[in-house]
Formats: sequence, structure tokens, C-alpha cells
Amino acid sequence: MQESGQKDKFELAFEEKAKILQGCQKQKELKSCFSCEKFFDCQIRKDYVYTCYNSMSKGNSGGFDF
Repeated sequence: MQESGQKDKFELAFEEKAKILQGCQKQKELKSCFSCEKFFDCQIRKDYVYTCYNSMSKGNSGGFDF
């Protein structure tokens, strides 16, 4: 989160994808994606991982901003 306490576009996108992923897990009654038969081919999971990386790196391919 930014110093001002406001979330940037990367954090907001991450939260949105996390909600979608959690909704899918809930619908399938799973606690984790690891148990899902679509684990390696799931677009929801791929989108989540991508936005997670972007949230940590703030869109820069050079590393993370912690």
C-alpha cells in the first residue's frame, strides 16, 4: 500500500482477482487451488498470479517494491 494509505491500481486489481479466485474456490468447495483438477490450465488462477506479481512489482519487470 502506498504511504498515503490509498491503494494504487495494482493493489486494486490484485484485490479484485483475489475475490474472483476465492469465489471459485468457494463454489467448488476447495480451500486451495492445489486440489482443483484445472490447476495448471485455470485462467482465473493465471490472472491472479499475474496481478499478484504486478502488485508486488508495481508493473516494473525489474523487481519488487516492498
